[in-house]
Amino acid sequence: MITSTRRVSPDKSEVRIAFSLDDTSDVQDVEDLPKTFPDLEQRLQPVPPCGSLRDSVQVYKEHCRMAREFHQVKHEIAVLEDRKRKLLAELVEDEKVATEIARLEEEFCRLTEENRALMTVHDERAQQLERLCLTNQTRQDSS
Repeated sequence: MITSTRRVSPDKSEVRIAFSLDDTSDVQDVEDLPKTFPDLEQRLQPVPPCGSLRDSVQVYKEHCRMAREFHQVKHEIAVLEDRKRKLLAELVEDEKVATEIARLEEEFCRLTEENRALMTVHDERAQQLERLCLTNQTRQDSS
């Protein structure tokens, strides 16, 4: 461990700086991190740190954390875009079904009206036939 103490001016307090070249725990943590992130452009890849500088190691770790977050967000976006695509396909299918239902309802109303008209004509013809049969029967009875 190297320690340096220095007084900048007589009226200022001391500034103490301490660092150790033997502390390798940060460097060992860095070795556990992935070396490349395939989702990132080459220019955005984390640059391996200078192992003897704690700040360099911290910046590298932060950069790796942000790269992992980027990968996670990119994956979530892909999942959501896939879900969106499926929902749009369902919407198109639902619109087709709604159009078909509207067409069938319209056809049903048309056929119902046509059925009423045919039943009316049928009833009129049945009454007409009954009158003709009665008229014919009364003619045969009178002859």
